[in-house]
Amino acid sequence: MSNRPLTLYEKIWAAHVVERRDDGTCLIYIDRHLVHEVTSPQAFEGLRANGRRVRRPDLTLAVPDHNLPTTPRVDAAGNRLPIADRESAQQLAALERNVAEFGIDYFGATAAEQGIVHVVGPEQGFTLPGTTLVCGDSHTSAHGALGALAFGIGTSEVEHVLATQTLLLSQSKTMEIRVDGTLGFGVSAKDVVLAIIGKTGAAGGTGYVVEYTGEVIRALSIEGRLTVSNMSIEGGARSGLIAPDEKTFAYLKGRPMAPKGEQWEQAVAWWKTLPTDDAAQVAPVATATGRAIA
Repeated sequence: MSNRPLTLYEKIWAAHVVERRDDGTCLIYIDRHLVHEVTSPQAFEGLRANGRRVRRPDLTLAVPDHNLPTTPRVDAAGNRLPIADRESAQQLAALERNVAEFGIDYFGATAAEQGIVHVVGPEQGFTLPGTTLVCGDSHTSAHGALGALAFGIGTSEVEHVLATQTLLLSQSKTMEIRVDGTLGFGVSAKDVVLAIIGKTGAAGGTGYVVEYTGEVIRALSIEGRLTVSNMSIEGGARSGLIAPDEKTFAYLKGRPMAPKGEQWEQAVAWWKTLPTDDAAQVAPVATATGRAIA
């Protein structure tokens, strides 16, 4: 790793480079992979057609998400109800078959842990600071709220991660968006990020990983931070990041998939080294005060 001051993004990137190529692209190790039913069927079929297995099933978590109805899923006797939409039912059934065949952890449609994939990751402690995390969904950037470098990928990339636990990527630039002050009454995290996008534009983050800093960001709950990071993609950014702090550690401690005991202490010690160094080079594109957003 370089001796010069580094941003949070640069530190995570450098820690995950497997191979650096002459054209500047890098083979990056992927720590966590979230899978759902929409972008995974073709990826699993590709593995099957080429006789490949999932490289690290222990680092992959499958969650049915997009096609589940919000109506009751079981009847009064506890029997699972059929899904009326045929295509949705087919996609969900395919996911169940695929995770069983390839040995992937799975929260089924009626499991207590099931939910929106980008909520399940944080609440289970599957999402951790300093990790690389991908999912076949554009709003994977949400996980950056916990200090994870998280971004959406396409179906061919889903297959590549399943097969190799890596991705070939070009490094992004880092943009700092600082929001200082205090928020007015009734102003939410969604208002904050919409105000930011209003200043930067829908393509303002193109080519960048955005790091959100400042008093307003620090004061947000983890849920609020998830909202801000989630919307990074709406501003054109590759991902959004918020440096982990004591609020992050308190949220993650004791989560089912988070480190325990001595491993927890070691993890926290490393996580505390991740925030952007003083004098690190970033692009300070947007600033705002809470009162201006109110």
